[in-house]
Amino acid sequence: QVQLVESGGGWVQAGGSLRLSCAASGRTFSSYAMGWFRQAPGKEREFVASIDWSGGSRYYADSVKGRFTISRVYAESTVSLQMNALKPEDTAVYYCAAGAVLTTTTNYAYWGQGTQVTVSS
Repeated sequence: QVQLVESGGGWVQAGGSLRLSCAASGRTFSSYAMGWFRQAPGKEREFVASIDWSGGSRYYADSVKGRFTISRVYAESTVSLQMNALKPEDTAVYYCAAGAVLTTTTNYAYWGQGTQVTVSS
């Protein structure tokens, strides 16, 4: 089992920045691929970014490419999502996920409870 807890969400004006963190506990963090997803009201959960177990491969949704950066700190068992140049359309609940295979789909075994990000215009 892996437990994931997100933090760092909040309210920010358009153009601002936020940094989300996901703390993992349980089984070996370094062996899992990690992902960030988001879900806006009335919409399906969508892929944002993912990183493989080594940190060598990263994928981003086209909508966030160049603005968001995913990274992981093995010593702290955390994965972060630095979000810059935020737009109102980035408003959503953001979820951290962990799984055995790096993917851009929602096919991850473990999920956090989510953290709200609100971007005002």
